[in-house]
Amino acid sequence: MKVMIAGGFGTGKTTMVRSVSDIKPLTTEETLTQASADVDHLIGVADKTQTTVSLDFGKIGINESLVLYLFGTPGQERFWFLWNGLFKGALGAVVLVDTRRLESSFRAIEEMERLEVPFVVALNVFPDSRNYPVEEIRDALDIPEHTPVVAFDARDRASSRDVLVALIHHLKERSAVALEPR
Repeated sequence: MKVMIAGGFGTGKTTMVRSVSDIKPLTTEETLTQASADVDHLIGVADKTQTTVSLDFGKIGINESLVLYLFGTPGQERFWFLWNGLFKGALGAVVLVDTRRLESSFRAIEEMERLEVPFVVALNVFPDSRNYPVEEIRDALDIPEHTPVVAFDARDRASSRDVLVALIHHLKERSAVALEPR
């Protein structure tokens, strides 16, 4: 099952793929340089030194019959043209959100809706993040009630796995609703 890990610049996509993958993940990270200072705005992520320029790839076995192939997207706007190709064949997505910079995830949420990809919103808890009630975040991001919103720590394997399990449950619920007689 192909699952996308999406979100804005510096929301923790590569970190999540690294923490949860059963294999050594493929990453396409490059060092941020002064040449990109006018393009890659580091407001809120000043300590960031590397960035994904194409994709991240990992995989995790959920059980004996279910393997998730994880594709992490690049977060900078200049690489968003890659998203159309990356999302082909994806059954669902996780959209990472940094609550310190909600605006960094608006575009990712819009893309999920445009591409009609079912998704869950994962609030990556950074050490200096404020703890907002989920309903406040849902309202601020204009997330529909049926879309799960969960808090997690992208550095933690179990926490990242739990987000993927939430996505699987969401996909199962959506397919059960679609199969209901009308």
